[in-house]
Amino acid sequence: MTVIVDASVALKWVCEEEGSDRAAALLDGRSLAAPAFWLVEAANALWRRVHRGELTQGEAEERIAALSNAPVQALALEGLISDGLKFACDLGHPVYDCLYLAAAFQCQGQVLTADRRFHAAAIRDQRFGETITLL
Repeated sequence: MTVIVDASVALKWVCEEEGSDRAAALLDGRSLAAPAFWLVEAANALWRRVHRGELTQGEAEERIAALSNAPVQALALEGLISDGLKFACDLGHPVYDCLYLAAAFQCQGQVLTADRRFHAAAIRDQRFGETITLL
């Protein structure tokens, strides 16, 4: 089964925080995938950490380089946009997160997230209860 990892999980590969050990265990040869924008989302989160003084720019650049080499298959957005928009409207939740759900449906996989708000929004709809797991 393909595991769809969102940026909140991928960031734990390069930033030591709660759940980093569980996230690292995913790198054991499992089939990992994410919508193609996942690196952009991760880069934005690293920028926020630089802005808050938690990382230097150099540290952020090293970490995005490491993520660029992660074994994550980038899924084309064109095949996900329609379902992502539908799911976002149904859940009242941003399209960005719902694209991960669309990817899971497309790949017959499961989303793994560390984003509690996203997880809570998704499990309110019975279609997604078995499709998303909180790290």
